[in-house]
Amino acid sequence: MNGFDNSAQSMSLVAFLAVGTVALLLCVMTGPDRDDLDEFYTGSRSLSPMQSGLALAGDYLSAATVLGTTGIIALTGYDGMILALSITLSLVLLMFLLAEPLRNAGGFTMGDLLVRRAPGRAVRITACAATLAALVPMMVVQLASSGDLLAFILGFDTSGFRTGAIIGLGTLMIGYAAIGGMKGTSLIQIVKTVVLFVASFTIAVLIMNRFDWNTDSLLSAARQSSGAGADYLRSGLQFEGSGLDMVSSELTVVLGAACLPHVTMRMASARSTQAVRRSMSWAVAVVATICLLLVVIGFGAGALVGHEGITAAGASGNSAILQISGEVANGTRMGALVITTMTTAIFLTLLASVAGMILSCANSLAHDLFAHGLHGVRDPDRKPLPGLSEMRTAQFSAIVVGLLATVLAVVARHWNVQALATLSFCVGASAFAPALVYSMFWRRFTRAGLLCTLIVGTLTTLVLITGTNLVSGSPTSVFPDHDFNWFPYTTTGLVSIPAGFLAGWLGTVLPRHTAPAARRLYQGEEPRILAGAPPTHQ
Repeated sequence: MNGFDNSAQSMSLVAFLAVGTVALLLCVMTGPDRDDLDEFYTGSRSLSPMQSGLALAGDYLSAATVLGTTGIIALTGYDGMILALSITLSLVLLMFLLAEPLRNAGGFTMGDLLVRRAPGRAVRITACAATLAALVPMMVVQLASSGDLLAFILGFDTSGFRTGAIIGLGTLMIGYAAIGGMKGTSLIQIVKTVVLFVASFTIAVLIMNRFDWNTDSLLSAARQSSGAGADYLRSGLQFEGSGLDMVSSELTVVLGAACLPHVTMRMASARSTQAVRRSMSWAVAVVATICLLLVVIGFGAGALVGHEGITAAGASGNSAILQISGEVANGTRMGALVITTMTTAIFLTLLASVAGMILSCANSLAHDLFAHGLHGVRDPDRKPLPGLSEMRTAQFSAIVVGLLATVLAVVARHWNVQALATLSFCVGASAFAPALVYSMFWRRFTRAGLLCTLIVGTLTTLVLITGTNLVSGSPTSVFPDHDFNWFPYTTTGLVSIPAGFLAGWLGTVLPRHTAPAARRLYQGEEPRILAGAPPTHQ
């Protein structure tokens, strides 16, 4: 049981229907009405810095992040709080290291960013494959979780309802991405971020009021209800005392979240270098504030719902934020409204996050694979697919990617899908992080080095993730009845991140004959990438 009364459940259902309909209407009204690639891919850069910042914050605060972080804080205390801090640090890293170079490099997709340094079909095709490897697992996680969450909120605990919810939400998200493009999905992200802030702030205030605004009382109650004693407020509970495992996980989050394709794509929608700076300032402030509120909510769930109550609804703790909302709001004058606001925020988070990822994958397929990768040098008169312009190809790709993610989510709905979310962050940290850092800042970096980075980083992650305890060997793994756990860490970052950087370095320095050409190419692009000036070779 979720603890929600009939009034809260009815209001939540009405809110879901209203929000879904209004969001779809918003996409129809703001979506491109002609074959305008710039409008579909970047929204014609029409968003203000504040709007872009709120949309970027929405990309960072995905459903997996909001639900997973709150649950981990509630169940493991200190380790969960460090995870929330890592999410904020990741955005700060993006702000100071990559945001301006990414915007200056221009383009629509990850492939566009990378071919600035290493032109060629192979780079675009590999970038497209890595984009799908990074984002499809995350989409599956959020779609698979959507059925459980809607069943939990509305009180329909049947397999048929969960499957129907996944299919219905998947269809809705496909519509948002295919119809709205960048501008439509951005506006949904903005609304989601505002609603999530209001809901989180309200629940955090109610929790602190329950403990007379005494943080010591809150932490003490959470520790007593955790079943872990003093370890709850110490490092290592989540990782069973393994410091290396904790370092691996936090490094993966910091690097991976900053370099995922749907996040880097957001930089291209900024109007200017100054605009991207202001956007990042808004995004950092919003994400830091919401993460702080999630820390309060997580500890509140640990204190008032307790370890047993949280794990009874799911071992991962994804329902903790909804459980604590019902706990503190029921019995208050506006209880049903408060619960509805939080459930609507989670619903919007699911819709906006998956729609943005579908759009990123679709853009990469249409632009990197079909328009340039398979056809070599782009012929403006050539259609990427027979009878379809590039924008129509992107819309068709959105339908295909969305259907694939929906089918996989239905198949995986009974699994613990945390391993898939970890896989996404690991690919971002192991393949895209070294590729972007080398491309933006290393003059000698070559096409061979770039391909080695993307391929080795991605393949190393895919191989190592199969040996973690997220896949087998523990009650919360994908295959709890089997044990082929041969890799001793929860994430692959401790090995796969150095492997990605090392592969890029070796691929660059070993074939020495390519270094002079790469250096000359970078000298032409350097003023544009680092300072936003026009390139010297026109």
